[in-house]
Amino acid sequence: MIDVQSIRLRLQSPERQERLRALLSLRDEPAELCADLARDIIQDSTVQLRAYTCVLLGKKPCDLSLELLIKVLQEDPDHGVRADAAGALGNLEDLRAYDALVRAFYEETEWIVRFSAIVALGNLGDERAFNLIAAALKQGDGLMQEGAVSALGELGDPRGLPLILPFVGSESWMMRQKVAQALGNIGIPETLAPLKFLAKDPAETVAQAAEAELARMAIVAQAAGDK
Repeated sequence: MIDVQSIRLRLQSPERQERLRALLSLRDEPAELCADLARDIIQDSTVQLRAYTCVLLGKKPCDLSLELLIKVLQEDPDHGVRADAAGALGNLEDLRAYDALVRAFYEETEWIVRFSAIVALGNLGDERAFNLIAAALKQGDGLMQEGAVSALGELGDPRGLPLILPFVGSESWMMRQKVAQALGNIGIPETLAPLKFLAKDPAETVAQAAEAELARMAIVAQAAGDK
């Protein structure tokens, strides 16, 4: 058991490295304790420490983690930290983060925060996000579209299939890899043909991703047939 008072004092140390070491020591601690101690460091003057605190809280699901991350998403002056907060909210998979993430997507001026919000909405798995993610895919470009494809895959909603299929032939191998993973996550029979096509992709990373999804779907199908 850690010495809570000692960690609290170290988190308030004037030395940045000492504060970081104290923060790192919380990785294996219970969620409630970690979030309580994070109150002191979540407003640290150092961007790196605020960002890492967000990442840490994203792995510590509890009411206080949710509260702190939403506050950071709405108020932190650094857009990178706000993006980390959005990503962490998605990792919590707490549907109570939905409204804050939607607001961030619509109101943020920094694309990286909007991108993180879209990906996080996919991670939440809340079907209410489908139309928003679909709009981001149609209206966005580049990385935003990649994030939207991934998010549609995470939702696993078959309605996403016709939106994703046009990107099977994308010039970007990274997009084609995201498409393969999304198709596997949707996992309906109609995804088999495009996955088999992508399994022959000239980019090895894409082909491997498609083959992995085909193998996963085969295992799921076999398990279902054995029941």
